[in-house]
Amino acid sequence: HAQHPDCAITLSIGEKSRESYQKYFDAGANRYLLRHETADPEHYSKLHPNELSALHRQACLFDLKDIGYQVGSGFMVGSPYQTTENLISDLRFLQKLQPDMIGIGPYITHAQTPFANEKSGSLELTLRLLSILRLLFPYALLPSTTALGTIHPQGRELGLKAGGNVVMPNLSPVRVRKLYELYENKICTGEEAAQCRGCLEQRVKSAGYEIVTARGDVKR
Repeated sequence: HAQHPDCAITLSIGEKSRESYQKYFDAGANRYLLRHETADPEHYSKLHPNELSALHRQACLFDLKDIGYQVGSGFMVGSPYQTTENLISDLRFLQKLQPDMIGIGPYITHAQTPFANEKSGSLELTLRLLSILRLLFPYALLPSTTALGTIHPQGRELGLKAGGNVVMPNLSPVRVRKLYELYENKICTGEEAAQCRGCLEQRVKSAGYEIVTARGDVKR
């Protein structure tokens, strides 16, 4: 970490004890991504096994903030059983947490899950929420996600125009990407990282922006 001050070490390894989070932070980790998924405990229970709880996940996020991490949270738009009231609760929770990064994207169903027959989230609602989040959190890192590009050919470009300011290339080797597929028909699964980077540059340019590879630390 000391040899690469231009890089932010980012972890996304789920719910851990506060002691574990502290050890990772002391070792040099800067950022931690942990989507809260849904702020409503009842909705959360419909999406997760009984041993998991919304309150514990939220407590983890506040532990991370208290330790000193730059924290990323977020939710899926159009997830099964989601209501407008759930989305309002999500926005209120994020206002309370004040994360440095907010990752939202359309829910995309997968045939090999209990939600195989549920509808995927919509492009229009995701773009509207991106715009709302940009107004509520003017300095946050707000990704225009691969999921947006999966449900619409210009999804990522539209996400940038709606308020997104981050795009993330897939750096994993092509041969292992199917092992952690969260949804079907994901774009860029057959491209090497260098190809994906070139594709992203062109897409970002077509949306009226250019790629900057700085750390992007949030300044409040």
